[in-house]
Amino acid sequence: MDISAQVQALINEAPADEAMQEGIAIVAEVLGQVAVGLGHHQYYILQNLEKQWQITTLEHRAQPGVQKTVLYAYGHLADATRSGRDADLIATPVQAVPLLFQFFSFTQVDSLLFVDEAHQPDQIKELNRADLQTVVQATLEAQLHPDSPTNLLSDPIHDPLDSEEFGIIA
Repeated sequence: MDISAQVQALINEAPADEAMQEGIAIVAEVLGQVAVGLGHHQYYILQNLEKQWQITTLEHRAQPGVQKTVLYAYGHLADATRSGRDADLIATPVQAVPLLFQFFSFTQVDSLLFVDEAHQPDQIKELNRADLQTVVQATLEAQLHPDSPTNLLSDPIHDPLDSEEFGIIA
């Protein structure tokens, strides 16, 4: 499904409340703009048999104690499957816009790491949840209250993650 169809599907699933529909439409458009900058329209997320997403805690290599919790999104099924270290994990496909929508409110996770090509770890893209929330909030304010000044961030997706900074906590 292409990104515009994913945006429309999210809008169509909004509750019947008019204010909620307007808000969801704005959020969906922002998420669609973010999704256009990604490498794929669909990603694979590792989840357990209870359908809970696998999250990983990374620790800063130079600053012990500095941690962040991440969710990996793989562009290819084979890459996701190879990354699963537990026999109880399965790779499930998730469209980009619904993935961003779920991530937006997934407070246990700091960042979403997009692995478009596993053999190119230096090309991993990081989307910080707080940055995404800032962009969405600023856009909502601008659309719902056009007279108030706002600063929209142009692209909440960070340059490739420096894999030397953080390592997986075993």
